[in-house]
Amino acid sequence: MAFFVGPYSLMKLLILSLILCATTLSSSAFTSQDYSNALEKSILFYEGQRSGKLPPDQRLKWRGDSGLSDGSSNNVDLVGGYYDAGDNVKFGLPMAFTTTMLSWSVIEFGGSMRNQIQNARAAIRWSTDYLLKAATASPGTLYVQVGDPNKDHQCWERPEDMDTPRNAYKVSTQSPGSDVAAETAAALAAASIVFKESDPSYSAKLLKTAMQVFDFADKYRGAYSGPLNSVVCPFYCSYSGYQDELLWGASWLHKASQKDSYLAYIESNGRDMGRDDDAYSFSWDDKRPGTKILLSKGFLENDIQELQPYKQHSDNYICSFIQGSPNFQSQYTPGGLLYKTSSSNLQYVTSSTFLLLTYANYLTSKGGFASCGSTPVTADKLISIAKKQVDYILGDNPAKMSYMVGFGNKYPLHVHHRGSSLPSVHEHPAHIACSDGFHYLNSGSPDPNVLIGAVLGGPDDKDRFADDRNNYQQSEPATYINAPFVGALAFFSAKSTAS
Repeated sequence: MAFFVGPYSLMKLLILSLILCATTLSSSAFTSQDYSNALEKSILFYEGQRSGKLPPDQRLKWRGDSGLSDGSSNNVDLVGGYYDAGDNVKFGLPMAFTTTMLSWSVIEFGGSMRNQIQNARAAIRWSTDYLLKAATASPGTLYVQVGDPNKDHQCWERPEDMDTPRNAYKVSTQSPGSDVAAETAAALAAASIVFKESDPSYSAKLLKTAMQVFDFADKYRGAYSGPLNSVVCPFYCSYSGYQDELLWGASWLHKASQKDSYLAYIESNGRDMGRDDDAYSFSWDDKRPGTKILLSKGFLENDIQELQPYKQHSDNYICSFIQGSPNFQSQYTPGGLLYKTSSSNLQYVTSSTFLLLTYANYLTSKGGFASCGSTPVTADKLISIAKKQVDYILGDNPAKMSYMVGFGNKYPLHVHHRGSSLPSVHEHPAHIACSDGFHYLNSGSPDPNVLIGAVLGGPDDKDRFADDRNNYQQSEPATYINAPFVGALAFFSAKSTAS
């Protein structure tokens, strides 16, 4: 049957063909080998954040043992875990979220990690070993922090030299913390999936503990920044409340255990716990977008009808990145970087990028698409958006600066990080006291120790970056910036060509 194409329709077809042609012909600044290199570095970063007794296979040799008496003031063993960022405090909420996201990265993209899968598992286990201790040290309690941040932030000293109070803080049945407890449950549950085949007994222990911690979080409800306000705020207050963590934790427990009771919990509590709230920032604080993406898989791949609303809300989140969409909510810098906030903006870029790629995977598995109003958006479109963000971070940006330390020819040299900026204990064994380290903080000299793989806070809304140690908003790394980036880099490293 013949049909007539009018001038307006012809113009639309011409524009569409030009867009498709441009997309096809565009070339990447990076190869799959580049992404593999960045992946290796992004995992190596976690060795620079380790607390505790370092293992013989420690690769960042400038670090030493630290925090070996953590928990002793409470007669418990809390040695291990990670320092969250550039300081020497072990904050439970961001550490647990980091662990969940590292685990999710392996669950979704571990098949693309090749020779880095063992290092990724090791990074997860360094945290889960600690979280297991924190969850089982005392009945009816969960230890959620080691170190007084107010005292710690008055010093600039290596973790190996710490002489600030190493107080251990906990939530309990009398002083609940559903947010940090439910996130800990999520972390342990997600990690149980990672170790299910490689270490079944460890996986079972993780899952059993996750269930117990979640029951504790759900039964004794409250935000941990109430009873622990003076030591968790303003650092890691739970601004979004604890309902999002409860739904997030139940979702991971359902995925890990396949128990119908968790699906029933999700169905009964989803509406009250943020299912219908279209949040557009996924972070250590607000889990709503991630929960919706995670649960959408159950509908897309297994046709679980109770989870259909999560597919609809996932579409709303995804469409928030697409200009012209009714749900468009995003701001981009002139150079194309997603921009949310002036402080540690790249945490939102890496978490959003991970969700874009994960949702693209879920859509591809069923040949589906996201609905942005009346416009269908394919998985390839989501991958294209994510790739631009990954490439920007790695150096394809107006400053030609890689915001991953140690990657590329130009990267930040003055990182807001105590261990990186101070001489290594191996080079300078003498103790450097609390206040004696500040001249290193204020020095214009490059860091003596390269914190390889650290993704920093990143540039401002005009693509400007001050390579200045004192500008912590831009120059500080964090474990939860890197965690979702691990998955994104694995995805692109698997491409035979970086088209």
